[in-house]
This record gives sequence, C-alpha cells and structure tokens, in this order.
Amino acid sequence: MKIISAADVHGALGYPALVDALQEALAKEYQQPPRQVFLLDDQDDNFDAFALLPAWNDKFVAVKAFTYYPSNQPPYPILHSKILVFDRENGEPLALVDGTSVTFWRTGGVSGLATRLLSREDSSTMLLLGTGNLASYMIRANATVRPLDKIMVWGNPDGLPPVAEAEAVISSVSDELPNIEFSVVNDLESACGEADIIICATASPDILVRGAWIKEGTHLDFIGNHHADKRECDTEVMTRGKVYADSYVNAFKEAGEILVPIDEGVFRKEDVVGELAEMCSGKVPLRTDDGEITVFKAIGQAVTDLVAASMAYSASE
Repeated sequence: MKIISAADVHGALGYPALVDALQEALAKEYQQPPRQVFLLDDQDDNFDAFALLPAWNDKFVAVKAFTYYPSNQPPYPILHSKILVFDRENGEPLALVDGTSVTFWRTGGVSGLATRLLSREDSSTMLLLGTGNLASYMIRANATVRPLDKIMVWGNPDGLPPVAEAEAVISSVSDELPNIEFSVVNDLESACGEADIIICATASPDILVRGAWIKEGTHLDFIGNHHADKRECDTEVMTRGKVYADSYVNAFKEAGEILVPIDEGVFRKEDVVGELAEMCSGKVPLRTDDGEITVFKAIGQAVTDLVAASMAYSASE
C-alpha cells in the first residue's frame, strides 16, 4: 500500500483535468452513504469531532477520515485528514492519501465544475469572497473553465477589509495567470453588481451577498457555510435564482442558504432544480438563457474525495 503525501497530491493534480474527471465520474454510477460525524464528548464547550465519508464506484472504494479539534494551537492543525483507497475489484488496499490537500483540490474542482455547467459561457469577471486556504484553488479552477479577464478578491475577518490577506491570495496566483487583472475589493456591493461569477468561501456567520446587489445572468457558488441556521447570502438571492446543490442529502441537512428560506416559507425543497450528479448526467435542466441567475450550494461529497484521491494514486503508478 502506497503512502501519498500532500506534496505528491499537489504534484499529481491540476485543473482542468480534475474538473473533467469529476464531471465524468459524477455522470456515472457510484454509491455514497451519508457521512458520519461524531462528537467525541458531550461537554457543552467541547466541539472535538471525528468523521467518516465513504464512497465507491466501479474502480475504487474510498473512505475519508478526519478529526476536527477547533481549540488546537500550533504546531497542531485544527484538521487532520486521510483517505484510504481500495481496489473495487478485489478489495486490496492501494493507498493512504493525504486528505487535507485532496479536500482543497476537489473543493476547487467542484466549484469549477458548477461554473462550467451553470455560468454564462462568456463570463469574464469573477468575485471571490474569502482569503483562506481554498482561495487559490477557487481561482485556478474557475479560470480554466471560463474566459476570465478580471478577478476581484474580498475578505472580511472581524468586519474589516483585510487588504494584506487579499493581496497575498492574488500574489499566490497572479504569475500563473498573467492575462487576468486582479484587484482587492473594499466595496462589496459594487463588486457583486459587476461580477459575472461570485464565489463565496468564507467562515462568516453573517450574510455577505444580497440579492438586491446582483445583476441578471450572474452565477453564484456558496461553499463556506455548513450550518443549517447560518448562510452566506440572503433569502432574495435564493428566490431570484435557479438553485442547485452538490447533494440533496447534505444540503437539506446543513445548508442554511436553502434551509432558512424554507423555514421562512418562501422556498421549498422542490425548488432545488437538481444535484450535481443529475447536472453532470443531463437529468435536470441547466442554464437556459443568459438572463438567468444560477445558484450552486456545496457542502462536500465523499465521491469527489474518491475521484481526487484515486487520481493522485493513479499518477503515482
């Protein structure tokens, strides 16, 4: 059994190849039981957790296991993650893959895939909200599926626009993408009104994107929130938009962007047009005109971990 490190993963994966692989795999048959998240004790002030995310298709079986210790201090990271990959035909263990790097790559890949399927083909301006670990992956993936010539970056810890963090994100990708004009955003309302594509990948507990700010034809992708009672956009975004999710099961359990408007009585589960597998296999309609607003909500799926981890394993072979 191979041990595949984070460096190996970074050397093996790239866009748009991973976007292509995700689209192909999601259009085919696979199995994905609900992920299991276990709190490690029942103390009110302790949120340490352990999680398991299994999936399999006709080639591989994989399970991602991770621990989440939010009170960890350096040198210990908050998250530790590994993915175990087995041969589907005979059950042989093939590889133990670094799960943290895979999560970054596949999350960016899913964002790029949603943009490929739902945004206008001539989309040229993107707004990224968030300056964390996922930021560079979001930029790289989306830049490979649409002819972007302008990317704006915004971040908001503690309610202040952190220019240094946004500039660091831009610095990390600008040399790779010399034909794209990058800028730091201070006026979020104005930037939302300019963008063709809005990607929101923050840890904000508060609404950031408002439906009154966005123009017709915009594609929006919400990634950061995993809480049923919190959201990165207001209700008007959802009621104006044509809404999709990566997974019905996960979205109807953890996506406040969808669940809060349902609780308000202005949105229904049936209003979600489709999940990612249906989008890739052609079972649901996608964008039908340039004026539609499309909204994609992602929580995360084990099958996407399987695709990226198996790609890293195959590259090592």
